[in-house]
Amino acid sequence: MKKFCFIGLLLAIWTFFVCPCPVEAKKYSTPYELVDKASITFKNFMNDEQMSWLRTHLKEAKGIIIIPQMIKGAYFLGGSWGDGVLLARYPGKTWSYPAFYTIGSVSFGLQIGGEVSEVILLIMTQQGLDSFLATSVKLGADVSVAAGPVGKGAKAQLADVLAFARSKGAFIGVSLEGAVVKVRNSWNQEYYGRKLRPIDIIYGQKVKNNHADTLRALLRKYSR
Repeated sequence: MKKFCFIGLLLAIWTFFVCPCPVEAKKYSTPYELVDKASITFKNFMNDEQMSWLRTHLKEAKGIIIIPQMIKGAYFLGGSWGDGVLLARYPGKTWSYPAFYTIGSVSFGLQIGGEVSEVILLIMTQQGLDSFLATSVKLGADVSVAAGPVGKGAKAQLADVLAFARSKGAFIGVSLEGAVVKVRNSWNQEYYGRKLRPIDIIYGQKVKNNHADTLRALLRKYSR
């Protein structure tokens, strides 16, 4: 019986990774492309009337992770994955240059379908921000995560991280409990020209890349 279960699991994994995704998904080829798309995603959120809480309270955040494309696929073995950038606020209210991350989760069950969404993780506590500077962090275990408030009069839950998501221009609920966020070291190196830890980018102020200035200017504009 265990043998058949193992074979079934391998078949599910093969199906998940080999079969084409039922949603229109795009894999970013360079960190520059991801930063450009992150700027567009951030503007989409700021222009969304449902995101009034996010606009109002952005100035209180310690940091932000922008994931232009969170891909949720399901072929018996389900999962979500995406690439994102983390920026944090220096004491002088200036936003840092971006550090690159991946996020992913796996779930089991009989399920078919898929979805692509834009996601913003608003980091509300110093503990939450510091956790993301490690090699990896598990949402819901290493840091608390809750759905971000949407609409007028909405109130936020107490959590290290608040998650907001949009799909096809509309707000959608998102559950990221159990998702793992990992540093993408190769892209940090490619973007800045040398090996770096996220803490060197976020706190060390040792590097810069003028390509990210558009995104940083947008964050400054909306967090005044």
